[in-house]
Amino acid sequence: MTDSQYPPILPAAKKAAWLGVMGGGQLGRMFAQAAQAMGYKVVVLEPSRDCPAGQVAERMIDAGYSEGAALAELAAQCKAVTTEFENVPADSMEYLGTRTFVAPNAHCVSIAQDRIAEKRFFVESAPLSGVMPAPHKVIASNDDIDAIEDQLLPGILKTVRMGYDGKGQVRVRTRDDVRAAFAEMGQVTCLLEKMLPLAYEVSVLTARGADGSSVVYPIAENVHRDGILFTTTVPGPNVSAECAQKAQDAARAIVQQLGYVGVLCIEFFVLTDGSLVVNEMAPRPHNSGHYTIDACVTSQFAQQVRAMARLPLGDVRQHSPAVMLNILGDVWFEEGADKPREPAWDLVLALPGANLHLYGKDDPRRGRKMGHVTFVAPTLAEAQAQLNAACAILHIAAPV
Repeated sequence: MTDSQYPPILPAAKKAAWLGVMGGGQLGRMFAQAAQAMGYKVVVLEPSRDCPAGQVAERMIDAGYSEGAALAELAAQCKAVTTEFENVPADSMEYLGTRTFVAPNAHCVSIAQDRIAEKRFFVESAPLSGVMPAPHKVIASNDDIDAIEDQLLPGILKTVRMGYDGKGQVRVRTRDDVRAAFAEMGQVTCLLEKMLPLAYEVSVLTARGADGSSVVYPIAENVHRDGILFTTTVPGPNVSAECAQKAQDAARAIVQQLGYVGVLCIEFFVLTDGSLVVNEMAPRPHNSGHYTIDACVTSQFAQQVRAMARLPLGDVRQHSPAVMLNILGDVWFEEGADKPREPAWDLVLALPGANLHLYGKDDPRRGRKMGHVTFVAPTLAEAQAQLNAACAILHIAAPV
């Protein structure tokens, strides 16, 4: 059955409409909350019972992502299933797709979770999107290292699968560096990407319905620290109107060429000469899109619900400038301390426009995503000032 042959899934008061999500992290939690606000009930499939999404969902299937009986149970109960992270097995999504509506489908997920397939897709879609990925080369053997062209170095060596938040990637300057990093990674297949003169990074959040309609949110400008997203600012202070239009047009072309249904985030690099390079995509809501909960008419999670339920896509207008601050487990620890203590959330919430979102994780660890705070204000300068004030309260080095 094709996407267009499925009728809309309407919320029902007497006999609840159930939606399923593969994965129990914070993205699944926020999806569940958005779905419940619209009248749906949610089932989470996740092998860790005490997970953020499981704390709020009506039902939890405590099982691995590839367990056949659990997948059959999920498909039997749910009118539609989505995923909250890209590394769920594509085979599992394909199986679910034979029994219920799945958005995004297995094909789209499989491309996003494999850097080689992802780069190949970006190259093939470039005539329509107008953007190319960075020059790159597959590294699967020492012979591949010997054949590296000089212009590809210095670069970044990335594992083909399972890399996120800076994990699975190493900066390399010489072929000897590549050999050492390749050995350190266990000689798994990698991708070498040329390092480019980066000015800043933007992410483009888009959604596409089963009917082919699509929407694109305002462009978000991101700052990372230690490979983890630190802040997202919207509108991006460095993003020109021309750059924003090019990135949005590229996102529309990419989501259309994929035949995608759901929420998709695409990350782009803006180079020092103003040109745009496509980096990677995530087949789900994204950390950089959390600002939409407090600053847009329709949040990325409500949009995810709409797309998988085949309802009309929501209004993506941003009603307030916003800055989102990621909250890592580090803020629970005073300098030099081994035991965590609760941060001063009361002082943070006293700041105008502060919106605190904690993810229900009871084990704060350094580098672990524990929540976020979004600051909305009449002007971007005011939102940034509140961000700086929150950083002082939480003992986080403020943005430069």
